[in-house]
Amino acid sequence: MDIAAWLRSLGLGQYEPAFRDNDIDAELVAQLTAEDLKDLGIVSVGHRRKLLDAIAALNDAAGRSDSLPIAPARSAAPVRSDRPQHSEAERRQLTIMFCDLVGSTALSNRLDPEEYRGIIAAFQQACADIIGRFDGFLAKYMGDGVLAYFGYPQAHEDETSRAVLAGLALVEHITRLALPAGLDPLHARVGVATGLVVVGDLIGVGSAQEQSVAGETPNLAARLQGLAPPDGVLIAASTRRLLGSEFQLVDMGPQDLKGFAAPVPAWLVVGTRVVESRFEAHGRGATPLIGRSEELGILMRCWEQASDGEGQAVLLSGEPGIGKSRLVRELLDRLQSNAHAQVQYQCSAFFSNSPLHPFIAQIERHAGFQNEDTPTKRLMKLETLLDRTSNNALASVPLIAAMLSIPTDGRYPLPAHDPRQQKELTLAALTQYLIGLARRQPVLIVAEDVHWADPTTLELLDQLIDRMASQRVLLLITFRPEFEAGWQRRPHVTPISLDRLGRRQTTELAKGIAGEAKLPDELFKQILEKTDGIPLFVEELTKAVLESRSHAGVGIDPAGGSPLPSVIPASLHDTLMSRLDRLPDAKSAAQRAAVIGREFTFGLLTSISPQRERGLQAALEQLISSGLIFVRGAPPEATYTFKHALVCDAAYASLLSRP
Repeated sequence: MDIAAWLRSLGLGQYEPAFRDNDIDAELVAQLTAEDLKDLGIVSVGHRRKLLDAIAALNDAAGRSDSLPIAPARSAAPVRSDRPQHSEAERRQLTIMFCDLVGSTALSNRLDPEEYRGIIAAFQQACADIIGRFDGFLAKYMGDGVLAYFGYPQAHEDETSRAVLAGLALVEHITRLALPAGLDPLHARVGVATGLVVVGDLIGVGSAQEQSVAGETPNLAARLQGLAPPDGVLIAASTRRLLGSEFQLVDMGPQDLKGFAAPVPAWLVVGTRVVESRFEAHGRGATPLIGRSEELGILMRCWEQASDGEGQAVLLSGEPGIGKSRLVRELLDRLQSNAHAQVQYQCSAFFSNSPLHPFIAQIERHAGFQNEDTPTKRLMKLETLLDRTSNNALASVPLIAAMLSIPTDGRYPLPAHDPRQQKELTLAALTQYLIGLARRQPVLIVAEDVHWADPTTLELLDQLIDRMASQRVLLLITFRPEFEAGWQRRPHVTPISLDRLGRRQTTELAKGIAGEAKLPDELFKQILEKTDGIPLFVEELTKAVLESRSHAGVGIDPAGGSPLPSVIPASLHDTLMSRLDRLPDAKSAAQRAAVIGREFTFGLLTSISPQRERGLQAALEQLISSGLIFVRGAPPEATYTFKHALVCDAAYASLLSRP
């Protein structure tokens, strides 16, 4: 059992570090008591009660199992708090994954039915755990296969990456499942495709009830799965376009698939790539930098001060897509001719409960770790790295090696410490590692997307800000407005908040992206109205227009009447829908408001909404507090406006044309 996935399935993922730091594995979970949970730091009575009930359910399931300690197939899926409880079909862009066990028919012919049942249950449990780890929705078991949705019922900004990572984890994990003696390792294959579907209709009754999905995408994913090699993940072109450079891919060329009139391009995923930032992975560095000269000037002045030994920290905040990473890239480009060291940390929503994950990933990159490296070779590379930056590598190596799970084989005897002391010493060693870089030359440290940082990473950043005031260090931290940074009041900290681009700047950016393409002025006017000065929206919508124009003029009126495509760009769909999905109780109100338009009144919305006025008002308050809509006046005379036109469009596009 995957402990992290189990905790997240209970809505208690914040306790994953406590379980890991205290070596609580699947065997020990079943033995935990209320006192044990207190010792783990779980002070909430409600959380302890929830965990004890879940542990009791695990023990009960284990007592009923036969050949393998795995729950029956129907109960293998992790409990999802956001699982739909009623039918609300809608149009959505989903990334769909099919996973199938290779050679299961031959296996069933060799084994006793009970043994075979246990193996299938173990396979299904592994699928449930891994799909749940990446916040996918396990929609259906099909004997020796599973169907999963990524992007429903809760969309994330990176559904394609989540699906592919889940697929890679699955094919690796399945080969390591425990089997009866004499059996060869199991193998699986995975197919992944992305596209528009209708999802949410309830079909079947009782335990056979499931959320159906309709459209070409599930068929494509199923066909790709059948074509994939054992232990292979095969993806469609629709998924490939959204992945960026995060994965190592092999172009398999056009494939003849049953039911598809023309050959379909496919790519085999052979692994992940080492990338320093999400921004670089999606190749956005070529976008013109428009309207940020003042902010860039502040960054350059802070760099000059840091280079003179007056350490500076800059807190760069702004909503998603506003251009934080683009500004960071411009600074990096400006400093290329300066002698300096550069360290980049990328926080991730995947690892927000994994202590120090950004620092672990950066040290592995900086030390040059390779997948084939032995533990001894990794230790040697770590020693070389720390010798260049630390005055006391002998003390730092065992601490950081432990953080990286590298055995030292007694070469570095580490005194016994309790977990808190171990953490404090490790943070001090990491801080010294970074400060040590500044002894030779000025250092630029970039920590991106800190709104996703784990608590230990935030603690380390706090220590670093305290220590760097008299060092040749510029620390640049980026985050979204909802993150509450507690560092602003320190004298060497400069906050910068990025605003939206103005009308002239938005038009200039759109024309810069269009390049030599001759587009009507009406088009740029509509891009201006739709994108609200958000550079990412401008970039993706302009690219969508250019793409539609290249397809025999689809979506383009040469006279300039209605040049914009009628659909949300695929690259923005998940980002926009994720904002609505975070408010399931208010989403229905947003969808009905979108039918009226970007601006709507309380009275008009009441006339088309099945909700009573009090419930509708509560839903609108949720949308206001989340920043999705603005309000003028008070109900029943209130007028509301969607903050982003594209969010309004996404809400409208999710509705069925015929309910």
